[in-house]
Amino acid sequence: MLVVNDIETLYGQSQVLFGISITINAGEVVSLMGRNGAGKTTTVRSIMGLTPVAAGTIHFKDQRSETLQPYKIARLGLGLVPEGRMITPNLSVKENLIATAFIPKGRDNPWTLSRVYSLFPRLEERERSMGNQLSGGEQQMLAIGRALLTNPDLLILDEATEGLAPLIRQEIMDCLVLLKTEGLAILIVDKHLHALNQLVDRHYIIDKGKVAWSGTPQALMQAPDVQHRLLGV
Repeated sequence: MLVVNDIETLYGQSQVLFGISITINAGEVVSLMGRNGAGKTTTVRSIMGLTPVAAGTIHFKDQRSETLQPYKIARLGLGLVPEGRMITPNLSVKENLIATAFIPKGRDNPWTLSRVYSLFPRLEERERSMGNQLSGGEQQMLAIGRALLTNPDLLILDEATEGLAPLIRQEIMDCLVLLKTEGLAILIVDKHLHALNQLVDRHYIIDKGKVAWSGTPQALMQAPDVQHRLLGV
């Protein structure tokens, strides 16, 4: 579904990514991990077209996408839950959700407002609240719901549970497990290894702008040296 091949990305004269390659198959859940500054968010921004790549190619559903504008990439079927959530503060919960909603033609059982409210009942309770009146956990639920309402084939979450209380973090992870059972492909950036091991099919670990390790959760758990060297755990 997604093939990122040897991409390089720069901010001005500073190169951040040095030949990143990752693949995600339909229905697969993949993590992107690494220490702070390793290049995870830049990889996500490159995939979404928010930061142009200087070299390499990105294919999504067999279509070259690295030269497209971000809104066109999103319309291909990529949904982003960005780092920092980027909730519009002066719109209500409901307005935030429906502002970018999109149902592709022929989509079976599409994501609708009622489906999102079923997944996150708290959002329905607070649908008239402004975005800046929500807690961090509620904002993250809103960001996920907003992305789902674009009806993506691949959901990308950058820092999926950053700064959330343990109970809320578990609630978010439980929802991602549910989305996985429904066949949604997911790329998740997060640092909570134990929770990720219960969710993902494969890990990618980035170090200094390169993929330093990739493999299954089982393989990573059997490699404590990799965990310590690349993740600091």
